[in-house]
Amino acid sequence: MYSAFARVYDTLMETVDYEAWAKYYQRLMEACHVPSKGRCVECACGTGSLTLPLRKMGYQMTGVDLSEEMLAVAMEKARGAGVTIPFVRQDMRNLAVPRRADCVLATCDGVNYLTSPQDVQAFFTAAYSALRPGGALVFDVSTPEKLSGTLGNHTLYSDDGAVSYIWRNRWDEKTACVTLSLSLFVRRSDGAYDRLEENQVQRAHSRRELRSWLASAGFEGIMFYGRQRATPPRKGDDRWHVTAVKP
Repeated sequence: MYSAFARVYDTLMETVDYEAWAKYYQRLMEACHVPSKGRCVECACGTGSLTLPLRKMGYQMTGVDLSEEMLAVAMEKARGAGVTIPFVRQDMRNLAVPRRADCVLATCDGVNYLTSPQDVQAFFTAAYSALRPGGALVFDVSTPEKLSGTLGNHTLYSDDGAVSYIWRNRWDEKTACVTLSLSLFVRRSDGAYDRLEENQVQRAHSRRELRSWLASAGFEGIMFYGRQRATPPRKGDDRWHVTAVKP
């Protein structure tokens, strides 16, 4: 996953305001009493686009991802920004840390890429073990409404000259999963294009499921919020933010 995507990921995501995302996550962590310079482990950190601004805010960040290619980009960005962040290749379902963290983060659909209830439960259990007592798990998911409806069985296109794509989606009601098939066309300096293929799968987790799995792992104080809001989710939200605390 994300092997070919790593080289163009930041170009495709350049309209995302990661500074605003970081400030929102800072507010969520503050609400969970995470120290302002606390130890935070970000799972599924990708190219570190959120890890870096959180590090600059003062958090002691560690980035974790399964993709060596994405981590290589993240390390290069950290060096360029003059900050030191450990980036570790690790499966979030088997998260292990040398020292318990104040917060475990999983941002930008990381939990959606866990495509079975067993996988999500394994991550929540591992995150619980990685946290100190009083520590918080903070994450977001794309909503079932987004994955089944907005993406669903639709095909999306983009052609901006530098990187173009054809994005075909296939929704499976039985598994509550959407398969994302991307054909990426990256323009070279000679005007020709390299074609990259990437296939990904995301699962739509319901709030009832997430709450049950979190409670089974031992978490308390479970809260759901609408997209970058301090208020509960409402119909039409394409993203939920979730916080839970280890007692």
